[in-house]
Formats: sequence, C-alpha cells, structure tokens
Amino acid sequence: MTDQQPRELQALFASAKCVFFDFDGPVCELFHRHSSGEIARLLTKVLVDGGSDPALVAASDIRDDPLAILKTAAGAGLGGSIVTRLEDLLAQEERRAAASAEPTLGAYDLIAFLHGAGYKLAVTTNNSAGAVVDYLGRRGMARYFDRDIYGRAPADPRLLKPHPDCLRRALRSTGRTAADALMIGDSPADLEAAEALGMPFIGYAKNSDKRAALGAGAGVVVQQLQTLTDALKVASADQC
Repeated sequence: MTDQQPRELQALFASAKCVFFDFDGPVCELFHRHSSGEIARLLTKVLVDGGSDPALVAASDIRDDPLAILKTAAGAGLGGSIVTRLEDLLAQEERRAAASAEPTLGAYDLIAFLHGAGYKLAVTTNNSAGAVVDYLGRRGMARYFDRDIYGRAPADPRLLKPHPDCLRRALRSTGRTAADALMIGDSPADLEAAEALGMPFIGYAKNSDKRAALGAGAGVVVQQLQTLTDALKVASADQC
C-alpha cells in the first residue's frame, strides 16, 4: 500500500491493544555519529586476537554488521568467554552510540499519540536494552514505555531476530496474544519475527532500498511515520 491509503492502517491499529517498536530505525538512527562499521571492526579484532579465523566474519553481509558478527560467533560454537566479550563490547558501544543517536522523523509524535490513546507500548529490538533505556531517557520518552524494553538476550545471541524471542517476552509481560499486538519494524528480520508469531506488521521504509529489502511480504509499508499518526488522528476524529 502507499502512504496515501490510510484505511488499512486504521484497521490494523483498531484491532491492536499494544504496539511493539523496533528501535534502530523506527525510533531513532542509533549509529548516526557512532559508526556501526567501526564497531564491527572492533568486534572482529576481538575475535581474531582470541584466535578465531577471520574468515568466519569476512562475508560481505556480516563484516560491517556488529549484530551479525555477534550472532555468527555464537552460532559457530566458539568458547563462551569470547562470545561474552563480544556481547559486553557491543553493549558498551551501543550505549555510546545512544548518546548521539538522532530521532526518527515523526517517531516522538507517533509514540506520544499511541500512549495517549491507551495503547500499551514496548520496544522489541536486537540492540541492547541499556542503549534503549539511555536513549529514551535522554529524549524524555521513557514514560511512554514504562519498563517494557526487550533487547537481545545477552546469554544467547542466537535468539536475535528473526527469532521471535524478544516479541515473546513482550507478549508475556503485557499479557496479550500476538493477534492483539502490532509490530512496527524496518527490516526483514522484524517482519520474519512477527510472522513467526502471527503478529500483524507495519513496515517502515524510509527509502526504496529499505522497501525492496522488506519485499512483497510486507504488504503494509509507510515511508513516513507521520502517515501513521495522521491515520490514527483521522480515525479518532471519526469516532467523535
């Protein structure tokens, strides 16, 4: 669908009781100043210095992605100590990045409107919970999410999305079923995690590359978060 067709958006929100946001993308640009590529190189150095084969993370879709490096290391059966070192370093660097992260255009207004309308909100992300807490606190947004921040499980990076672990934890906390929830994400991993639970999904694709990555499976995609806020306001006005 396009940003000019709000009816399907309104129907998705009408059937939801809670809304889950991915963090890096729909809420903010986490690595706006603190490069994810630089973090990936730090993690790779830890791996190589620890005796791992650099070819493990040399593939083009892994080498500049710190989350992919962490997940690959965990899946390769490396010693627990090296994976723990990678996790600790990545969490530290994500918290540094959160200090200079830039808000996604329209995110604050959408989140504030949803909260005011009575939706239960949560963050379900592959990033560390600490980075999310830091960012929301700095931007005055923590009150909208209470304590419902579900980052990656430090003990097992294999549970990163597309595994639905963080979504399941959010559902348990809110006491809702997947059918009562709505996921807003910007990646194929977000979409796959939601689909694994039968959870409705709205894709946020700020450009054509993001839209292409989400693919035809993400039937409801918007380029601007303001589109969602506008659709909600129209629906609210119609109910008055």
